[in-house]
Amino acid sequence: MATWWRRRLLDPLLALLRQGVAPRSLALAVTLGAGIGIFPVLGISTLLLTALALPLRLNLPAIQLVNYAVSPLQLLLIIPFLRLGETLLGAPRLPMTLEQGLAILASGIGQALVTLSGAIFHAAVGWFVVMPLTLLMLYRVLASLMENAARQLKA
Repeated sequence: MATWWRRRLLDPLLALLRQGVAPRSLALAVTLGAGIGIFPVLGISTLLLTALALPLRLNLPAIQLVNYAVSPLQLLLIIPFLRLGETLLGAPRLPMTLEQGLAILASGIGQALVTLSGAIFHAAVGWFVVMPLTLLMLYRVLASLMENAARQLKA
């Protein structure tokens, strides 16, 4: 698994640093790709990230690479974000497992949106509460790591 992460994620990011992509810009692209990539509404992260990357002049391949790399994490975090949103809003707990959610999605996206609209809202609230501080901390760590990597690549 470590080889997969290195070959599919780390090596392409290091290649971008070698090509001259600014370390802080790459750190921001990776941070946003990871943070928005786990947004608990399936199917919209690619569009959201593209809409952010273009005006911010971020590296679109890097941001989407990270987005796709974190997609398994997105699935794993939907229920925790849902539970956090329910707790924060004082909403009753929706008896939902990941398997049940995927079964509802299999019935069609339109039907799933109607059936799960409350759950989607609660999960999004949970994500919005957690993400600002998480993204700030992740960006600071990644910016430092990317700057160090860029210095080492120049040496």
